[in-house]
Amino acid sequence: MKSVVGMVVSNKMQKSVVVAVDRLFHHKIYNRYVKRTSKFMAHDEKDQCNIGDRVKLDPSRPLSKNKRWIVSEILKKARIYVPPAKERPANSGSKSELPSS
Repeated sequence: MKSVVGMVVSNKMQKSVVVAVDRLFHHKIYNRYVKRTSKFMAHDEKDQCNIGDRVKLDPSRPLSKNKRWIVSEILKKARIYVPPAKERPANSGSKSELPSS
């Protein structure tokens, strides 16, 4: 087997990721290119991969029931959106700030 390049679609496991690999092939009857997606489980030793990262996988010996690939390198990190923190106004006028009589 040879190395493949794909996109990380899940990293919810410890030291494991699921990578989707797309491939195009020419369909003889339809005379069109068809896209197929395969999902591979891969070993991520340092637990560095996030969803959306583009990674390169190398084949390895069977590591578990479904894992037969190792993440060799992260080609492109995903841009993760972090929403800006909302600032609270100084005088919000809540009841807890009013002086008690």
